Amino acid sequence: SMKFYNSLNSIPKIKNPIVTIGTFDGLHVGHQKILSKLKKSCSVLDGESVVLTFDPHPRKVLYPDNDELRLINTQEEKIDILKSSEIDHLIVCPFTIEFSRMTSVDFVKEVLVKKIGIRKLIIGYDHHFGRNREGGIEELKELSELYDFEIEEVSAKVIENVNVSSTKIRNALAEGRVNIVSEYLGYSYPLSGKVIEGDKIGASIGFPTANIGEIDVNKVIPGNGVYAVQVKVTGVWFKGMMNIGTRPTIGDSEKRIEVNIFDFDEQIYDQEIKVNFIRKLRDEMKFDDLEKLKSQLFLDKNMSLELL
Repeated sequence: SMKFYNSLNSIPKIKNPIVTIGTFDGLHVGHQKILSKLKKSCSVLDGESVVLTFDPHPRKVLYPDNDELRLINTQEEKIDILKSSEIDHLIVCPFTIEFSRMTSVDFVKEVLVKKIGIRKLIIGYDHHFGRNREGGIEELKELSELYDFEIEEVSAKVIENVNVSSTKIRNALAEGRVNIVSEYLGYSYPLSGKVIEGDKIGASIGFPTANIGEIDVNKVIPGNGVYAVQVKVTGVWFKGMMNIGTRPTIGDSEKRIEVNIFDFDEQIYDQEIKVNFIRKLRDEMKFDDLEKLKSQLFLDKNMSLELL
């Protein structure tokens, strides 16, 4: 099971650490190629895999005024995905302005060599790090000779065959193309939050919804519309459909995120639920009255059941 450290000072002695570094937002199939190389190296060198990542996301710290930067994964999601990829050690390094000023030479010497005892570094092509991203592969090669560790660059070809980037994923999410996002990520796009009390209009037409509030502020929310989803509540997975938007039929202007969980009838206020997006069904539409909305919801539900 994966060991987790949230400071650089708590790292015990690791056997032949094979390390990869990155922000890994989205942990998409390109990243997963790097992780599988990491695990392969572990069996060859009889080592243990180490993923070094940062929290908060470096761009959040360096450009705090940029509200555009929402993330594909929350820290919790990232940890869950890494756990399931059977990584031995996850080090989450607190990222601060002070840390960002560290030179790449110091980073290698103080963090990789002294704190971790690195045996081999595996990085994606075009990986830069250290102050102003000044450290590149050439410098790393010199440092690896100096400090006696191996280095392997995962070629552009391997990653670009996958042809995925966080930007592509964000754009697809904005367009609601969550099925494409699943292909990019290798898993369904997740969203978690606490259930808050709504105005119970859904319940009045036979489609009670759980309103999700308190979602991580940095998380990318898929574009408005109706989606077929899977919902994890009280530890069990259910099928359901989700509406993201302003509920034009009711004339609401506030954006809401609500999910109708099929075959479920319990009060779950204040509980955390997790939603996996499977497929967008349609855009939000304005209906003349609640009856027309209700008959559309029956169609949506049948469609969801077919997809799920």
